[in-house]
Amino acid sequence: MPDDNATRWTVSVSKSTDIALRTFLAQRGMKKGDLSRFVEEAVQWRVLDKTISEARTQFEDMPADELQQLIDEATESVRGDIAAIKPCE
Repeated sequence: MPDDNATRWTVSVSKSTDIALRTFLAQRGMKKGDLSRFVEEAVQWRVLDKTISEARTQFEDMPADELQQLIDEATESVRGDIAAIKPCE
């Protein structure tokens, strides 16, 4: 059954990358469909890595105590938002 939320990609990789990845998946008992899941997870991790890297660059000149204060404020704000939507038990 096809996934309605999936988008088909056509990508090109080197032959050595193809062999290395297929070998890696086969050694772990993964099947053909696992290739898509592996690529999706790899892309998600890379996007996260690049996003974090860009954020670090934007804040690299900020003093550590000022940055920590921003982080603490953001954390408290998110905790407040979560507490506001958390259903009563």
